[in-house]
Amino acid sequence: MGELVRVEHLKKYFSTPGGMLHAVDDVTFTINEGETLGVVGESGCGKSTLGRVVLKLLEPTGGRISFEGKDITDISENDSLELRKQMQIIFQDPYSSLNPRLCVSELIADPLKVFKLYNKADRQKKVYELMDLVGLARRFAFSYPHELDGGRRQRIGVARALSLSPKFIVCDEPVSALDVSIQAQILNLLQDLQQQQGLTYIFVTHDLSVVKHISTDILVMYIGVMVEKSPSKELFNKPLHPYTKGLLSAIPVPSIDHEKRQVELMGELSSPIEPKDECRFLARCQYATDQCRSQAPTYDEVMPNHFVSCHNVRQINGL
Repeated sequence: MGELVRVEHLKKYFSTPGGMLHAVDDVTFTINEGETLGVVGESGCGKSTLGRVVLKLLEPTGGRISFEGKDITDISENDSLELRKQMQIIFQDPYSSLNPRLCVSELIADPLKVFKLYNKADRQKKVYELMDLVGLARRFAFSYPHELDGGRRQRIGVARALSLSPKFIVCDEPVSALDVSIQAQILNLLQDLQQQQGLTYIFVTHDLSVVKHISTDILVMYIGVMVEKSPSKELFNKPLHPYTKGLLSAIPVPSIDHEKRQVELMGELSSPIEPKDECRFLARCQYATDQCRSQAPTYDEVMPNHFVSCHNVRQINGL
């Protein structure tokens, strides 16, 4: 499988009364076809903004985005419409992202109408095919969102995203608003669809346990910057950044015999508004040195395909 998405030094800043808010600051990664990049971090770290900028729902402040080898950073409006068929999003809240005045059939058919695909009869046939694909019973075709539970509403969101046969989907915390049992159903559905259709995902979440099995690689963000990226299995077996260690140690383990060292994340998050030239994790790191206070760390390959942004990563991990 070849490279599908390439992001280089991507930045997204927002103007606020207090100065420029650095929501996404110098993020770089690639995703190959058929793979999933999990993007994790606490609320407010910029992960959802990153997904929207990659899709061009928000214009980047700086950097470069490539899709299928083509630079789409400054793409024209006409070309972006064609691009929209290939790049879709599944939103976090399956209720607020759906128009309450439209029934299920109309909601799923909406993208097909926008792009003038199929006649009315064929559109309805396509809607039923999509409902079958995502495991939504046809009897709900003329129900409204408020009549359905969260899991069924999210299946509508998945069907809408698939309606134009995209290659790439940003899943923006698609299970965070659902009960745990329903979360598993949606995650299994997304994995099955990926295998069947060769889909490529960015999977955004604050829950590391959710991305453990669905992700090929995991990117950990903290206040707009990348702090660690590696293959999923390696990140869980050998986390290197102090922040990643803290996130992983907070995952509950269903065993009374399991012993693990709890890594506490102390202190407050620093401000993403006009950040200083220092490590963003400085205020919460027990390993901070004078170098961390005077210079932001670079993002380096510490082990093969394992990148970390930390001045002291080798000393901390005995590398």
